[in-house]
Amino acid sequence: MVSAYWQQVQDEDLRVPTDRRLDDLTAELTTMLGSTDPDLRDEIAYPVLATWIERGVYDDLLAGLGDGMAAGLLIGLGEHDTDTVFRRSFSALVLAESIERDNKAALVPPLKVLEWGDRITAWFVRERDVRGFVPGKGWAHAVAHGADAIGCLARSPHFWMHELTVLLDVIADRLLLPSSTVYTAGEPDRLAAATMAVLRRNLVPFGVVEPWVARLSATAASDDLPSTSADPFLRRGNPEAFLRALHLQLLLSPEPPEIRSDLLLVLGDALRAANPAYLGRAQS
Repeated sequence: MVSAYWQQVQDEDLRVPTDRRLDDLTAELTTMLGSTDPDLRDEIAYPVLATWIERGVYDDLLAGLGDGMAAGLLIGLGEHDTDTVFRRSFSALVLAESIERDNKAALVPPLKVLEWGDRITAWFVRERDVRGFVPGKGWAHAVAHGADAIGCLARSPHFWMHELTVLLDVIADRLLLPSSTVYTAGEPDRLAAATMAVLRRNLVPFGVVEPWVARLSATAASDDLPSTSADPFLRRGNPEAFLRALHLQLLLSPEPPEIRSDLLLVLGDALRAANPAYLGRAQS
């Protein structure tokens, strides 16, 4: 019944139904964000909410909607390999849509956006379930969705040099956290895209970005393992993949930041240090 109702909404170009109150519809969609059924979560709840946000349906209610999504970031936080990850991850994605709407239309007070930034970044570094695709249940993708939210924050006119620097530090913190898996579902690219959003503001100077890269490079190139039985790639793989993705996006971007030339040199050195066997400088 639920699926049939929302399928009709989709068939009618996602127009807001008139037979039910908007708050009831929103509550149902919010619950569906945490569903283990990818059709309900990915194909109905998220696209409907995202479309209604973009179309201005929630313009007068955006602060409340965003607060509801921020609350969803705490549900089951700290759990690993449980179904609560879907509610957290997709709440981050809808909160990102809310921030992007405010970026375009200036609908909520600046302090509210800063509060959402605090909620997103606190969740992002505390999230322990980093699964990408979950067989039978679809995308969890908390790291990728968190990166998308950070990218939206980076485009906010309420974020300046200090706040943007914090976003860079949060990205590095996420990449350097101990992990039981290496990101294989596009997370390094999504994190690099968020970083590019920060850099394109041209507010964070190279003098801040260079040591930030060095922090990541130190782990990406490290041979200092906690034990001989540990897989070194679990520690080095994520920051190395990120540096590679950032280098590529910086190189190919049609809208490069002002520090591109200097940053490409630093990233090149970082990648050589992490891969001396085949990226080391040629010996004369």
